[in-house]
Amino acid sequence: MPRSVNSVASRRRRKKIMKMAKGYWGARSKVYTVAKNAVEKGLQYAYTGRKLKKRAFRRLWIARINAGARANGTTYSRLIHNLSQNGVELNRKVLADLAMNNPETFKSVVDSVTSKS
Repeated sequence: MPRSVNSVASRRRRKKIMKMAKGYWGARSKVYTVAKNAVEKGLQYAYTGRKLKKRAFRRLWIARINAGARANGTTYSRLIHNLSQNGVELNRKVLADLAMNNPETFKSVVDSVTSKS
Protein backbone atom coordinates (compact mmCIF):
# COMPACT_ATOMS: atom_id res chain seq x y z
CA MET A 1 0.00 0.00 0.00
CA PRO A 2 1.45 3.38 -0.96
CA ARG A 3 2.28 6.00 1.64
CA SER A 4 -0.45 8.57 2.05
CA VAL A 5 0.41 12.19 2.79
CA ASN A 6 -2.31 14.72 3.40
CA SER A 7 -0.93 17.42 1.14
CA VAL A 8 -4.20 19.38 1.07
CA ALA A 9 -4.19 19.90 4.85
CA SER A 10 -0.43 20.57 4.93
CA ARG A 11 -0.66 23.22 2.23
CA ARG A 12 -3.65 24.84 3.91
CA ARG A 13 -1.79 24.95 7.24
CA ARG A 14 1.29 26.52 5.62
CA LYS A 15 -0.79 29.02 3.64
CA LYS A 16 -2.53 30.09 6.86
CA ILE A 17 0.82 30.82 8.53
CA MET A 18 2.15 32.63 5.44
CA LYS A 19 -1.00 34.73 5.25
CA MET A 20 -0.58 35.72 8.90
CA ALA A 21 3.07 36.64 8.19
CA LYS A 22 2.15 38.98 5.33
CA GLY A 23 3.74 42.37 5.90
CA TYR A 24 6.65 41.00 7.94
CA TRP A 25 10.15 41.98 6.82
CA GLY A 26 12.48 39.77 4.77
CA ALA A 27 12.51 36.04 5.35
CA ARG A 28 9.87 36.41 8.05
CA SER A 29 7.28 36.81 5.29
CA LYS A 30 8.88 34.48 2.66
CA VAL A 31 10.34 31.39 4.37
CA TYR A 32 7.82 29.12 6.07
CA THR A 33 9.93 28.02 9.04
CA VAL A 34 11.04 31.56 9.82
CA ALA A 35 7.52 32.90 9.29
CA LYS A 36 6.09 30.23 11.59
CA ASN A 37 8.40 31.32 14.43
CA ALA A 38 7.62 35.01 13.82
CA VAL A 39 3.87 34.40 13.76
CA GLU A 40 3.97 32.31 16.94
CA LYS A 41 5.93 35.06 18.71
CA GLY A 42 3.53 37.68 17.35
CA LEU A 43 0.56 35.74 18.68
CA GLN A 44 2.23 35.55 22.10
CA TYR A 45 2.73 39.32 22.08
CA ALA A 46 -0.90 39.81 20.99
CA TYR A 47 -2.16 37.65 23.86
CA THR A 48 -0.04 39.55 26.39
CA GLY A 49 -1.01 42.86 24.81
CA ARG A 50 -4.70 42.18 25.32
CA LYS A 51 -4.07 41.75 29.05
CA LEU A 52 -1.84 44.84 29.27
CA LYS A 53 -4.45 46.92 27.43
CA LYS A 54 -6.98 46.24 30.20
CA ARG A 55 -4.45 47.35 32.83
CA ALA A 56 -3.56 50.49 30.90
CA PHE A 57 -7.19 51.53 30.50
CA ARG A 58 -7.93 50.93 34.18
CA ARG A 59 -4.96 53.16 35.13
CA LEU A 60 -6.20 55.86 32.75
CA TRP A 61 -9.73 55.71 34.20
CA ILE A 62 -8.40 55.94 37.75
CA ALA A 63 -6.25 58.96 36.85
CA ARG A 64 -9.26 60.70 35.27
CA ILE A 65 -11.54 59.92 38.22
CA ASN A 66 -8.89 61.15 40.65
CA ALA A 67 -8.50 64.42 38.73
CA GLY A 68 -12.28 64.92 38.72
CA ALA A 69 -12.58 64.00 42.39
CA ARG A 70 -9.82 66.42 43.42
CA ALA A 71 -11.51 69.18 41.41
CA ASN A 72 -14.58 68.50 43.57
CA GLY A 73 -12.74 68.54 46.91
CA THR A 74 -12.17 64.83 47.59
CA THR A 75 -9.73 62.10 46.59
CA TYR A 76 -10.08 59.00 44.44
CA SER A 77 -9.91 56.58 47.36
CA ARG A 78 -12.47 58.49 49.44
CA LEU A 79 -14.78 58.76 46.45
CA ILE A 80 -14.63 55.04 45.64
CA HIS A 81 -15.12 54.19 49.32
CA ASN A 82 -18.16 56.48 49.57
CA LEU A 83 -19.61 55.07 46.35
CA SER A 84 -19.37 51.50 47.66
CA GLN A 85 -20.75 52.52 51.09
CA ASN A 86 -23.78 54.14 49.44
CA GLY A 87 -24.35 51.25 47.03
CA VAL A 88 -23.66 53.24 43.87
CA GLU A 89 -22.58 50.67 41.31
CA LEU A 90 -20.98 52.84 38.64
CA ASN A 91 -17.84 51.26 37.25
CA ARG A 92 -14.58 53.13 36.69
CA LYS A 93 -15.09 53.37 32.94
CA VAL A 94 -18.41 55.21 33.37
CA LEU A 95 -17.07 57.41 36.17
CA ALA A 96 -14.04 58.39 34.06
CA ASP A 97 -16.30 59.23 31.13
CA LEU A 98 -18.50 61.38 33.37
CA ALA A 99 -15.46 63.15 34.83
CA MET A 100 -14.14 63.95 31.35
CA ASN A 101 -17.26 64.72 29.34
CA ASN A 102 -19.96 65.66 31.89
CA PRO A 103 -18.25 67.38 34.83
CA GLU A 104 -21.55 68.71 36.22
CA THR A 105 -23.03 65.20 36.34
CA PHE A 106 -19.84 63.88 37.93
CA LYS A 107 -20.03 66.69 40.50
CA SER A 108 -23.60 65.71 41.36
CA VAL A 109 -22.51 62.08 41.83
CA VAL A 110 -19.64 63.18 44.08
CA ASP A 111 -21.91 65.50 46.07
CA SER A 112 -24.60 62.84 46.48
CA VAL A 113 -22.21 60.32 48.03
CA THR A 114 -20.09 62.75 50.10
CA SER A 115 -23.06 64.51 51.67
CA LYS A 116 -24.46 61.21 53.02
CA SER A 117 -21.28 60.14 54.82
